Amino acid sequence: MKEQLGFDFGVEQPQRLTKVSPARLSTFDDCPRRYRLTYVDRPPPQRTGPWAHSTLGAVVHNALRALFDLPVAKRTPQRAMALVGEHWKDAGFADDEQAARYRARAKGWVAEYVEDQDVSDDPVGLERWVSAPVSTSGALPSMIIEGRADRIDQRAGELVVVDYKTGRRAPDEHEARASQALAMYAVASARTLRMPCTKVELHHLPSGTVAAAEHTPETLRRHLERAEQTATDLRLATDTLEAGGDGDALFPARPERRCSWCDFRPSCAVGRQVGPATQPWDLLAP
Repeated sequence: MKEQLGFDFGVEQPQRLTKVSPARLSTFDDCPRRYRLTYVDRPPPQRTGPWAHSTLGAVVHNALRALFDLPVAKRTPQRAMALVGEHWKDAGFADDEQAARYRARAKGWVAEYVEDQDVSDDPVGLERWVSAPVSTSGALPSMIIEGRADRIDQRAGELVVVDYKTGRRAPDEHEARASQALAMYAVASARTLRMPCTKVELHHLPSGTVAAAEHTPETLRRHLERAEQTATDLRLATDTLEAGGDGDALFPARPERRCSWCDFRPSCAVGRQVGPATQPWDLLAP
């Protein structure tokens, strides 16, 4: 396996390894201050309330997971719609009317998904936790990448990582290939399940599109090198903070448009200066 992928999955660990997930890395890359507020500061600072688009995404993910837990004969559009209703929550929506409208849309999305996609095969992983110690230099491992993949299929003797999307914009092949999260899941899935994994897919429920990409050892290595650099930076910042360093200097805020919908806006004066707060339902797919 390691010869095929070109990575060293050594087991000797003479130094402390940094455990990193796609969420941790992307958070630090986007805004170190948000990383500190999310993963370092205790007790956790004040956050905003729930977001409707996050609620919607979680409902669709949970419904599809429950669907694939069923026998093949029961994976019908009608059952998929019923599962949306069973998992539905109203958190973050403007009112009951808006929540009902999006509940109906979500039911339509999953019903069309079951009609258009082949759901007859049993995935090898649903919300599967995968992990791998890796090194991009050929030396001993420098970090452990880990995370929970939405779905892992087995097709023609290889694994395929599937990620569900419910956002406003349909992704394309470039986005699938550029996704550091999917690349990390591919490497960790190959390690955890002991099978080749180079294919990744983004399944966008609102549009019914599938954006697929196939990695090479080189493209996976580039993703891991970037992850390794971010892991080094966040480990250094965290260790220096624990040694008495200045948290604001070590984890600077990066004010951007996303500050308007950041979970930690109530606890970040810099973010509040960017502009008015986004309403909890403004990021829903139209």
